[in-house]
Amino acid sequence: MDKRIGIVGAGTAGLHLGLHLLQHGIRPTIYTDRRPEEYAGMRLLNTVAHHSVTIQRENVLGVDFWPVADHGYFGHHYFIGAKPDPLRFYGSLRNPSRAVDYRIYQPRLMEEFEKRGGRLEYKELRGEDVAGLADRNDLLVVCTGKGPLGQLFQHQPAHSPFSRPQRALCVGLFKGISQHSSRAVTMYFSPGAGEMIEIPTTSFGGMVNALVIENIPGGDLEILAKTKYEDNPKAFLALLLEKLRQHYPTCAERINEREFDLANGPLDILQGGVTPTVRNGHIVLDGGKIAVALGDVQAVVDPVLGQGANMASYAAFILGEEIVKQHVYDERFVEHVNMRRQDRVLGASRWTNFMLTNLQTMPPELLTFIDKLSRHRSLSDEFTDNFNYPEKQWDCFASVERMKAWCDVRLRSEDSRASVERVAA
Repeated sequence: MDKRIGIVGAGTAGLHLGLHLLQHGIRPTIYTDRRPEEYAGMRLLNTVAHHSVTIQRENVLGVDFWPVADHGYFGHHYFIGAKPDPLRFYGSLRNPSRAVDYRIYQPRLMEEFEKRGGRLEYKELRGEDVAGLADRNDLLVVCTGKGPLGQLFQHQPAHSPFSRPQRALCVGLFKGISQHSSRAVTMYFSPGAGEMIEIPTTSFGGMVNALVIENIPGGDLEILAKTKYEDNPKAFLALLLEKLRQHYPTCAERINEREFDLANGPLDILQGGVTPTVRNGHIVLDGGKIAVALGDVQAVVDPVLGQGANMASYAAFILGEEIVKQHVYDERFVEHVNMRRQDRVLGASRWTNFMLTNLQTMPPELLTFIDKLSRHRSLSDEFTDNFNYPEKQWDCFASVERMKAWCDVRLRSEDSRASVERVAA
């Protein structure tokens, strides 16, 4: 049977789904308003890291064009608190992660999709286009919240606790920051002010550093989200350096101030905010056809934990497998999809929302947990690698009792193995 699948949006979710379907003999159509050649001249889209589970899916799709040996990073440094002596520790990843500027990544995958026989249609969708898209396809997948289609899916109040952004974001690609001896993400926490995630990122000129600066509204760092680089670049950089010295001094120490600037020019900065939201996974369109929400349309998370694109890729594969396996795209089809994807999607949303709330105040149970991570490398390694598996992180953080048990069980097991080894020796 010729399955007609329409995909709205050419982001990670839409492209991974489209490439997966092509591998299984289904030729979908992706609708997007951006041509590949337009990306190079656009403003920074985001600062996205792909964890190893997503890179493995890219390997399956044959689109791992940026080998981790050259473009990847291998762990996380953590710094909690500012001067005079921040708590610091490190966690290793079992397999490397990688960040590539999406102005390079997305057009490269679009070209590959089209090269393999996928159809790309360039148009800005309007409300009156919905009926026509439904008529042309057996199933419609909506991966972008832009335009009328993304607004069709109602949010789920039980999983959408915020009505506004929890952080005022200032995100950019910068040069003049030295890399660690072994490439790694660095996560900085300034309680009461915000967080910053530093990500080694491949951009147009090579490896640069993304700074994802998450500023608590009303706090000392919020000004970074409101001050425009274009108005006065030198003044903006001076302000940023001042705030980095105050709140993230271990980053400021690695900056060459003569070279420090946006990596590729004034389009390398993005400011604003994200309201974390989970929406219904599907709707029934007029006429009975199904539209499925995917990626940011189904669940959008704050970027503080780097879960959005990885969650979208995972859900795209689940949806693709069900499209290939099934032949009727009805309510029962969507039940299969949602049962398989919801644990990771909700795990990423809940864990991210938990951290957004608790990093502001650092309650005692979180401080105790962080202290144990800092003193036991085995715990920090497992915690770091579980950025690949947000549902495992939520298994840990869903309650105070679970946070305590997560550490205690692992430490008891470690002590038991050490005892056995001593006896055997």
